[in-house]
Amino acid sequence: MSHFAQLADSWWDVQGPQRILHKMNLLRMDYIDSVLSKYSVKQPGYSPEILPEGVAKAPLDTYTDMKVLDVGCGGGILAESLARLPRVSSVKGIDLTPEVIEVAKQHMKRDPVLGPKLTYHLQELDSVSEQDFDVVTMFEVLEHVDRPALMLRSALDRTKPGGWVFLSTINRTPIAYFTTIFMGEDVLRIVPKGTHTYEKYINESELREWLLDQSDVEYVQSDGCIYVPTKGWILTLNCSIGNYFMAVRKKSN
Repeated sequence: MSHFAQLADSWWDVQGPQRILHKMNLLRMDYIDSVLSKYSVKQPGYSPEILPEGVAKAPLDTYTDMKVLDVGCGGGILAESLARLPRVSSVKGIDLTPEVIEVAKQHMKRDPVLGPKLTYHLQELDSVSEQDFDVVTMFEVLEHVDRPALMLRSALDRTKPGGWVFLSTINRTPIAYFTTIFMGEDVLRIVPKGTHTYEKYINESELREWLLDQSDVEYVQSDGCIYVPTKGWILTLNCSIGNYFMAVRKKSN
């Protein structure tokens, strides 16, 4: 985790080493919102015919008051954004690097709105006792751990029935090596050398196959994502080249 500790002081510098991560956060938020909106069950909760026409067309969104767990939260870029959503009631961010957790705690103090909804913990996923999260996020996490299947299983176990796991990671391809390791670490030095390990990259097909073997999981969708200098991060139809996003739903009992 030493490479993440090196980034702690510059975590919230949008022009610093984490600038690409800040740009990716915009796509992360859009992705989560689009998936939840697409699969939301709209239920009016009343008899439409007895209400004025305008009111009858305003159904209630089932995804409200959501409890969120952000795994590998780092300095809190995604966690803060999630905590500001009206549909989210609480966000718990966990990470194993003390330096970045401290950065996250200090940065959240700048916005008093976050205090009642957001907490950070220096904590392993396996030690999280709650098992009723509506949403668990694991963005750019699996490629940094030794046993990704066990970690993802642990995340699913902490997701309530009907809840969601959103994740992103990197395909094990020559293009991904070139962009993330050769260019990102060796040439441009956007992140410290040693941040990524090519052998830990996971192909989208491998992860999807593992998920389909889980009896309590519904694989929903995958989307490739690439960084375009003039546009930032964008989604692509090809999930098998570089980075990719994935949405997974825990089956209802």
